[in-house]
Amino acid sequence: MSIFYSWSAIAQSAVDVMPLPQEVKLNNGKYRLTSDLKLSVNGANEHLAAASGRFLRALDARTGLWFPQHFIETNTTDAAFPMQVSMGRAGKLELGEDESYSITITPEQIQVKAATDFGAMHAYATLLQLVESDGEGYYFPTMTIEDAPRFPWRGLMIDVARHFLPVDVIKRNLDGMAFVKMNVMHFHLSDNQGWRIESKKFPELTEKGSDGEFYTQAEIKDIVAYAAARGIRVMPEFDVPGHATAILAAFPEFGSDPSITEYQREVNAGIFDPTLDPTNEDLYPFLEELFGEMAALFPDAYFHIGGDENEGHHWTANADIQAFMKEHELKDNHELQAYFNVKVQAILEKNGKKMMGWEEIMEPAIPTTAVIHSWRGENEQMAPGESLVEAVQKGYPTVLSNGFYIDLLWKAEDHYLNRVMPLQLTKQEEKDLILGGEATMWSELVTPVTVDSRIWPRTAAIAERLWSATEVRDVRDMYRRLEIVSNQLEIVGLQHVKGREGIVRLLSGYGDTQPLWNLINVAAPLKNYTRNPGGTMYNSYFSFQKFADACVADAPDALAFRYLVEDYQAGKQGNAAEIQKYLELWKSNDAALQLVIEKNPVLKEVSDLSQRLAAVAQVGLDAMDKNVKKNGSWKKAAVQTLVAAREQGGRCELQVVDQIAALAGLEKKLSAAE
Repeated sequence: MSIFYSWSAIAQSAVDVMPLPQEVKLNNGKYRLTSDLKLSVNGANEHLAAASGRFLRALDARTGLWFPQHFIETNTTDAAFPMQVSMGRAGKLELGEDESYSITITPEQIQVKAATDFGAMHAYATLLQLVESDGEGYYFPTMTIEDAPRFPWRGLMIDVARHFLPVDVIKRNLDGMAFVKMNVMHFHLSDNQGWRIESKKFPELTEKGSDGEFYTQAEIKDIVAYAAARGIRVMPEFDVPGHATAILAAFPEFGSDPSITEYQREVNAGIFDPTLDPTNEDLYPFLEELFGEMAALFPDAYFHIGGDENEGHHWTANADIQAFMKEHELKDNHELQAYFNVKVQAILEKNGKKMMGWEEIMEPAIPTTAVIHSWRGENEQMAPGESLVEAVQKGYPTVLSNGFYIDLLWKAEDHYLNRVMPLQLTKQEEKDLILGGEATMWSELVTPVTVDSRIWPRTAAIAERLWSATEVRDVRDMYRRLEIVSNQLEIVGLQHVKGREGIVRLLSGYGDTQPLWNLINVAAPLKNYTRNPGGTMYNSYFSFQKFADACVADAPDALAFRYLVEDYQAGKQGNAAEIQKYLELWKSNDAALQLVIEKNPVLKEVSDLSQRLAAVAQVGLDAMDKNVKKNGSWKKAAVQTLVAAREQGGRCELQVVDQIAALAGLEKKLSAAE
């Protein structure tokens, strides 16, 4: 018996894979994994041979079986081997390369076919996620998969300027990207807080523009090669003309305020005034030398110049700059920045690069060969996707990040339901200009210890949005599979779980951690930028190992509780016991946690949050208790408790308040009271 799935009609997926493939045909059988498994890899180049070896070692780790092939050679072919892999040619690391693949699994054989080595690597990632087990051992379900990405640009931006991230952190996140079939790492290497890459022509940039933490050119080449071996492009970003304080710390003569002769790198977050002076003709030979040196380190065709959040205050206050604008008939600062960008674009073109920049670079003077990176949305008083639509209607290729800002700590479902292709676009030539999207990991509030938990596993949901069919939008099934893939991501070395565990042990004084976990599992860090109001509550030297750093955007027990309540209200009465079990746990947890807090003063900031969780849990228990009279006074007191439970504690908020209000039938009263 076979069951064919194309995802236009599916609700609950039949395979636990992220991203979901385009087409799956399930058969009623199993390919049993044994230590006799051997790979025949036809046409393998060096990259695919190495990827084949990594696949076997990951399969070792997953199953405990020790497969006999220690290394895969480029000429490893044998028709008798049970796993047959073939690729047509070596892929080119460029936009639009063929990444398709097919997998056929029968009880006797596994067959992988791909046009390029990139497609074959994606097939390996899918196979690793397909491993299942039963009483007899491990197996692959028999099936046929035909798969290819929806969008050619599936990226993750990692900011290493605010908080430097060592090479090993970058590499393990590249492995995570490969596991969910992402293919662009956008490397944000300079900002107000630091210049993070060695320049042999201008060593002052790291001497004065960093705190001593930066990548050597050898390390950059190593990262680029590591990514390339996994089918991932690395695109650098050097933010100009704003976000340039680190550059000006080394070269103050290029600043726009003549009264400032010495600049200091910023240690707080925010938008700052120091800006390169576009009217200084000595600036362009400097940028030509610098960007030429940087371009040589990154083979990718695209070079990101930033270009965002320049408020132009220093330009407006500088009489010489204003006179220059008048002389050149530049009516405002936007046109002055376009003047600058056109010159930078020429520099990049000379170095064989295509310019990309945040949406603020979109001015009539900028040629449509530039890629517009759409980022602004409701937080910036713009409609979601507004700049993306404007860009493609003007003929610019575009990449979307609005709605994919993972540093804002929105839930995975918020990113998952984000539309990359706006519904109002109807012309195919406009749709074709939407290249894909990028998750963005700005690093104001992350360190090497915490960054993985801020990227993963939510970015897997974004990877699915960029790879799978647009009809794949079942949020509950996404969360089901996201939990599975989160565990699998540890196999490739990510520390999104391990890092949090270390923080919790530290906060608990290496004692009993369970009471703290019980609170963490229903709390999430404040969203958007409200954890760090004004960008001044924290600075770049803080360790970020507090309560909020152990919490994640999708509090796991809160998510489980949410679906229990939804099903209970839909008539699944068997959930009542599970709901009450959670509520009893939260009610009693405060007493145990207060004992932990007494011994660890760092946790005093969540003492009230713990008490509010206990109080709101009692509201839920009362709501489910038929013996409790739900009169007007009870409802009034319950609403007050629910409102109080909304208050932050430890820069976090409880994620179970809405569900408890729903249990009590007080959603409308709670909304009216807030």
